[in-house]
Amino acid sequence: MAQQTTGKPITINVNGRDHVIDAPPDSMLLYALRDNLGLRGPKFGCGLSECGACTVILNGNATHSCIMPLAAAEGQKITTLEGLGTKETPNRLQEAFIEEQAAQCGYCIGGMIMTAQALLDRNPNPTRDDIKQALDGNLCRCGTHMRILRAVERVANSNPATGTGTKS
Repeated sequence: MAQQTTGKPITINVNGRDHVIDAPPDSMLLYALRDNLGLRGPKFGCGLSECGACTVILNGNATHSCIMPLAAAEGQKITTLEGLGTKETPNRLQEAFIEEQAAQCGYCIGGMIMTAQALLDRNPNPTRDDIKQALDGNLCRCGTHMRILRAVERVANSNPATGTGTKS
């Protein structure tokens, strides 16, 4: 069944570029990112904002895109996993997740990375408790929590002159 639209496209800024989305304003941001823009970093997990697999960075804050209406994203700055780095040139946090082998099945990792990146952008030197608190809204059923913590700590404890922010 085709989605009915309102006739007024919605413009959202994703990974530094404006995109015009022709979808109902009350449809979820997650669906626009995946279905309209073809981005696969944010994943559908629970649809209830409980697992964090759909996490994006919205205006600097980790946000669950599965419950955010598309219309509410208009005029906001959205960063997805694809906006941090590429397979060929991952950002420092993505590299740390690879080095720590923090993914097992990998389903939650995009949301974990986005949540951790938002934390590191706000606080480049978080404590372990800060990291745990930030990641509290992200679930991993594979049990790689300690590797995930080590990956975030690797970036937090590295040379601050090299920076932790998202790629430009």
